[in-house]
Amino acid sequence: MRALNRLLLASLLAFTTLAVHAEDPVSAEPDVTIRQDGDRTIQEYRVNGFLYAVKVTPKGGKPYFLVRADGSDGNFVRSDSPDMLIPAWEIFSW
Repeated sequence: MRALNRLLLASLLAFTTLAVHAEDPVSAEPDVTIRQDGDRTIQEYRVNGFLYAVKVTPKGGKPYFLVRADGSDGNFVRSDSPDMLIPAWEIFSW
């Protein structure tokens, strides 16, 4: 009987240790970072650190969204005109 109790206690402790170290659940709400860039306001939408959309609001213009074209890094297209190409090349680097 003692062996059964010890085995039960050991399995309970192992299970609680695993439950404590489980990953955090995925957040359904995005993290929004708002910043000013000259005369426009930029809102960056992220989920778990992954940037998936950018809302640009010019001071005297209509706001527009830039969304990821495919899953890769840095390829964004305007959501209202997806055929428009957004340049993403690097001119200088040091």
